[in-house]
Amino acid sequence: MDNIQILWVDDEIDLLKPHIIFLSEKGYQVDTIDNGSDALEMVEENRYDLVFLDENMPGMDGLETLKRIKTLSSSLPVVMITKSEEESIMEDAIGSQISDYLIKPVNPKQILLSIKKNLDTRRLVSEKTTSNYQQEFRQIGMDLAMVNDMEGWVDMFKRLTYWELQLDKLEDESLNEILQNQKREANSQFFKFIERNYEDWLHGDEDAPVMSHTLFQKLVNPQIQEGEKLFLIVVDNLRYDQWKIIEPILADYYQVEKEETYFSILPTATQYARNALFAGLMPSEIEKRMPDKWVNDIDDEGKNLYEEDFLADQLSRLGKRDMKFSYHKITNHANGKKLVDNVSDLLRNDLNAIVYNFVDMLSHAKTDMEVIRELADNDKAYRSLTLSWFQNSSMLDLLKALRDKDVKVIITTDHGTINVTEPTKLVGDRNVNTNLRYKVGRNMSYEAKDVFEIKKPENVYLPRPNINSLFVFAKESLFFAYPNNYNHYVKYYRNTYQHGGVSMEEMIIPCVSLTPKS
Repeated sequence: MDNIQILWVDDEIDLLKPHIIFLSEKGYQVDTIDNGSDALEMVEENRYDLVFLDENMPGMDGLETLKRIKTLSSSLPVVMITKSEEESIMEDAIGSQISDYLIKPVNPKQILLSIKKNLDTRRLVSEKTTSNYQQEFRQIGMDLAMVNDMEGWVDMFKRLTYWELQLDKLEDESLNEILQNQKREANSQFFKFIERNYEDWLHGDEDAPVMSHTLFQKLVNPQIQEGEKLFLIVVDNLRYDQWKIIEPILADYYQVEKEETYFSILPTATQYARNALFAGLMPSEIEKRMPDKWVNDIDDEGKNLYEEDFLADQLSRLGKRDMKFSYHKITNHANGKKLVDNVSDLLRNDLNAIVYNFVDMLSHAKTDMEVIRELADNDKAYRSLTLSWFQNSSMLDLLKALRDKDVKVIITTDHGTINVTEPTKLVGDRNVNTNLRYKVGRNMSYEAKDVFEIKKPENVYLPRPNINSLFVFAKESLFFAYPNNYNHYVKYYRNTYQHGGVSMEEMIIPCVSLTPKS
């Protein structure tokens, strides 16, 4: 506190001597001046942490002094003090980026509170967050041992995500490491939960969560009302934590009507999960119903070329054969901008389904591009890159264009992703697929303790590329590595973002309903 320098500017500064003495006794260094012109010189010549500024001064008034102070030091906090309660003056001051606003007469406690709010907030928040997490850490540890149902795992994942986002604001690596250890333990327990329950979920278990193939029927279709427009926006590879960091941006335009989560099917990969979402069917059911439109891992052609056809078929099965809908896949900014320019055409449809591929491309770029590896070195940085994309994206432009329209918006995804940290060896022939989090093939050799093994794919509604094919899904944050050139392979793929396996980040994903704010 001895180093905190305050400048107080008031044409009646002599009358404020008791306040100055009070602050000095609290350990603050306070300089005083009685006019705006001299105040500017002092700001130029000295380093101040905070300025108290009288609004009504002769000569250069407080608002003009404020503007000039901001040109000299845009980050210097300024607290405006005024006798007036006129709304226009408050608005002018706030628009000029004041840090606080006090009405005369002010008392010492108000002044002290304003100082703490502006200068000590970071420290106070840090201390409180640390204290709260230390208490929550013990509670999470006890609750983790008791989680045994789907609702419990959703709640646990949301709690861990909340604290991860809170600790992002601090510079305490030790606390973050403690949290990451808790997440690893949670994922270990979650893996066992999925092993025990996944197959039952697909065979009529009344406790089954909403999953990829039931999402549209259970969470989207009920919101399709006659005479109302619905936009279904699917952001490929959007994790729950990534949704939470873009949510505040949307708060200016939309009200969150309902935030739900659902479970991605396995593999947690676009080819399977997103096709299931649009078809309303599990992969083997799609293959059986539309064999010319299902593409297996070992085939060369694109794996998600028929989502519009799948959606049309699902709408027909739901009794909406005549519904007017559109489907768009946005893979670059130019396509996204074109869609925004044609928003009036979209409003002619009852349903518009739009897929944005950026986050998925970001995860792949993290693997393939050195510069993205450096920019997204950890989950905090990965979230930051997602936020930067969204703030400048055509998706946000579209949502802004829709805010004045009478529409509903659902934002969801097909699966999440996880930062893989440790390899597990797997051997397979040349027909085994290339995904690092799941493998499908025959004659594979692997560590059974590291995988969720599906020897009969038909039991979980997955197609068999060959009669002896089976599926294995990597647990927690493992990734599959071949023994050939093992060290190079591990070095290249460690700390990259992958999907296809079993983890909370990949499987527990958001589905959010929004309504525009009036």
